Amino acid sequence: MSGSLGGPHGPLDLGGPTHLRPGGPPLARRRVDRAVIQSTSIALVSSVIVFGLLGLVVVNAPGWPEVRNYFLNPQWFNYSLPKIVDAFGVNVRLFLIAEVLILVLAMVIAVMRSLPGPVFFPLRLLATIYADIFRAIPGLLIIVLLGFGIPGLGIAGVPTDPFLYAIIALTLVYSAYVSEVYRAGIESIHPSQEAAARSLGLNRFQALRYVILPQAVRRVIPPLLNDFIGLQKDTVLVSYVGVVEAFRESSIIQAAHFNATPYVALALVFLVVTIPMARFTDWLVTRDRRRFLASAR
Repeated sequence: MSGSLGGPHGPLDLGGPTHLRPGGPPLARRRVDRAVIQSTSIALVSSVIVFGLLGLVVVNAPGWPEVRNYFLNPQWFNYSLPKIVDAFGVNVRLFLIAEVLILVLAMVIAVMRSLPGPVFFPLRLLATIYADIFRAIPGLLIIVLLGFGIPGLGIAGVPTDPFLYAIIALTLVYSAYVSEVYRAGIESIHPSQEAAARSLGLNRFQALRYVILPQAVRRVIPPLLNDFIGLQKDTVLVSYVGVVEAFRESSIIQAAHFNATPYVALALVFLVVTIPMARFTDWLVTRDRRRFLASAR
């Protein structure tokens, strides 16, 4: 029992937790609040000083007027931004289509690499060769080889649309990386999970489908989002095979008017899109860490 009871000479303090007593927050909480305010103020002041000094160095540099006119021209920024935003829709379509294909293909590859037993050795070998090849070759090279090589064969009935080969190339490259993320998630599941599923009457593939994969996918969602942030940025690489997306559009404007401000506008568009994805990924990582720490207690 804690708190206080009335007595002939006033309330009788019976002790008890400080945070249950009236009269404001406890001393420890006030100290924590002061420490948070102090650290936030120091961080804010130091940031203002550092970035202020950097700004002074830049604007007082001898070549600043030329650089400002070439990269930060308001006229060309206002002219190019709507065109770049419109072309960015191609990047979004590339990203969304490739993402769906990558999730499916990468899961198949990861499952093939995780199959145990000598009978599945050929599948494991094929999946390993695939992952090794497409992680070793630069993505731009894959895009160029597919985008120019296959249409260049001149085979009747073979599509020549560069957009199609851009999707195929991005899918092949990123499936190799994402399959490794999936495989790490699968291998992180303790073997006792499969043993328990088998003891309940499930076969190996049923245990994989209903027990192992659902847990593995939940564990690898944050690293998957990191890979897809990279995929969103790498959609600009398809401009090398003739797809007119945001980077290609900014390059066309820059070449026509000899001003690089469109590149800054393009960078701003990517910042607006990718930073929220990055912060969402950080939030997921923090949430998973808190869950792990809570379950470990």
